[in-house]
Amino acid sequence: MTTTEPSPTPPVAERRPVVHQAHGDRRVDEYAWLRDREDPAVIAHLDLENAYTDTVTAPAAEVRQRIYEEIAGRVQQTDESALVPQGPWLYSTRTVEGMQYPMLTRRARNDPGAEVQVILDQNKLAEGHDYLRVGDVAVSPDQRLLAYTVDNDGSEQFTLRIRDLETGEDREDQVERVYYSLAWSADGGTVFYTRPDEAMRPWQVWRHRAGTPQGADTLVYQEDDDRFFAEVSRTRSGALILVNLGSKVTSEVWLVDATRPEAPPRVVAARQQGHEYQVDHHRDASGDTLFIVSNDDAVNFRLMAAPLATPGREHWREVISHREDVKLDGVDLFARHMVLYERAGGMRRISHGAVGSAQTRVVPQPEEVYVASPGSNREWDTDTLRFDYSSLVTPRSAIDHDMRTGTRTVVKEEPVLGGYDRGRYLTERLWATAPDGVRVPISVVRRGDVALDGTAPALLYGYGSYEISTEPSFSIPRLSLLDRGVVYAIAHVRGGGEMGRRWYDDGKLMHKRNTFTDFIAAADHLVSNGYTSHQRLAIRGGSAGGLLIGAVVNLRPDLARVALAHVPFVDVVTTMLDDSLPLTVTEYEEWGNPNEEEAYRYMLSYSPYDNVAPAEHPAVLATGGLNDPRVGFWEPAKWVARLRERTRSRRPILLQTEMGAGHGGPSGRYHAWRKEAYELAFMLGELGVTS
Repeated sequence: MTTTEPSPTPPVAERRPVVHQAHGDRRVDEYAWLRDREDPAVIAHLDLENAYTDTVTAPAAEVRQRIYEEIAGRVQQTDESALVPQGPWLYSTRTVEGMQYPMLTRRARNDPGAEVQVILDQNKLAEGHDYLRVGDVAVSPDQRLLAYTVDNDGSEQFTLRIRDLETGEDREDQVERVYYSLAWSADGGTVFYTRPDEAMRPWQVWRHRAGTPQGADTLVYQEDDDRFFAEVSRTRSGALILVNLGSKVTSEVWLVDATRPEAPPRVVAARQQGHEYQVDHHRDASGDTLFIVSNDDAVNFRLMAAPLATPGREHWREVISHREDVKLDGVDLFARHMVLYERAGGMRRISHGAVGSAQTRVVPQPEEVYVASPGSNREWDTDTLRFDYSSLVTPRSAIDHDMRTGTRTVVKEEPVLGGYDRGRYLTERLWATAPDGVRVPISVVRRGDVALDGTAPALLYGYGSYEISTEPSFSIPRLSLLDRGVVYAIAHVRGGGEMGRRWYDDGKLMHKRNTFTDFIAAADHLVSNGYTSHQRLAIRGGSAGGLLIGAVVNLRPDLARVALAHVPFVDVVTTMLDDSLPLTVTEYEEWGNPNEEEAYRYMLSYSPYDNVAPAEHPAVLATGGLNDPRVGFWEPAKWVARLRERTRSRRPILLQTEMGAGHGGPSGRYHAWRKEAYELAFMLGELGVTS
């Protein structure tokens, strides 16, 4: 982490008051100076914080190492993913013991003894770098070229390269400062990509002709509205390149004929504030049809269809109507089948039927609480749907579902070494009651012999933003908690998407406080029903979930014994008033625009940094990334400084900053396991679990 000498006392950040004024309100920020990464004093302070954190957590070193060895010992480190068919090839991802990163491989489909070809070895890409992230990979339709993007510092600014899969060598093509998403033209000669603006908003779609310099690339589309992000994709049918534009509440899709990559894009339906839609394409003997998932007069979305030749809304017809109890998340089209991804009863489910039919069948699942999500489906003309399945006790599995017969085949289940017995663990769905009477789902897993008498330690996780659902999926590192008698729970709070669109709407903007009170209700429910006590409870969340943790610590400092906040978005008002920062303007539709007084005062009422008051705070471990483009490293740094200044507790308040990484923390699986072991050991020590 750092070469600074260990420190037995917490660093004290210098107070350099800066006054912020808005709407007649005056806020004093003593630690605003910590934002300037060019100031040597800032780096020195972060180094001191890291050294202090190392000192405080040193007594947990033995437990930390033990947890790391448990994680590594349960993972089959040399392994291969389920094989994914695409034309004459079978693709997979391989890992090798001792290597940090995976390898993308392929072999001939119809030759069981065919040699395995490594087409992208991330370990080689990482040589000479402390950090590696591969953003996207895309194989050309003729499967002769591979486009991929690489980030070497965590800034999420990628370099695009193109590899010749016949020779295994990279071509001279190199495109700098690209963002996520790639799409190939039908002839495999042109790749579409996105570029970010200075605020790291993907605002342009470009096309690059393989074998030409970046200077010859052509701008396809530019989005000048700061609220909108641009993304590019290719339909499974192979016929269309989609330019997807979206703000938090509005969508617009443009089409490019994949056989004519130089043709100008044309719009499906012009944007209308509040109208969200997504598009897929189907082609059969009767012609070309667009299928559109839309919230037009349908809060939980409905399925529409329109001719490709006349895609405007005036030509849309309804295929599947709106349902109050089922949210339609997406549609997936194959030559003879239509797959729907839906949410019902707080669970994600999959259904399918004939293309264009309102009659669909739900794919049955073996457990009550589970997650089923789209798998890797690269082929158009197939009767097999690949999806991923897991639960809190069932390891991740790749499932092939025959859409004609309903036959279910487990293609690959994640191995768990060391004699894992899922029968030792119990999983269930609980329901807490929020202050306004709304029932909040909680997913729980525990060892079967853990007594519900309030003595067990517990960890409650939450997120609750952007309509992102926190799924009850399997985790190998979590076994190190469960086997120590820790109860693990997920609070599916409002602001997420677990219970449909209204669940999201009721946890954003001027309803954001519901996210925090839902989480508190979930914690209190666990305590009142004997799953744990407040003195043995830990709470955890990251990014927008770190905002949740910060707000909850302010509202109920007695709620938990320890709080873990990863890259937490805690300086809400200051950040949202600064439109020069990445993401700020597009976030107005999630949090509100503090330039408007009503929104400002509401956001100020819960902003964690602005509401730290003298209290008996829990132990806190906050993390940050110096290169994080999403949540500035200074947010957790400032928050920790203010917490430490105002707390009445003697419990540790710690900051750990990754000095060479970004929002996702360190790269490489062994580094990630060590970081997880570090945090879990600290948490367990604070909960009184010392072995």
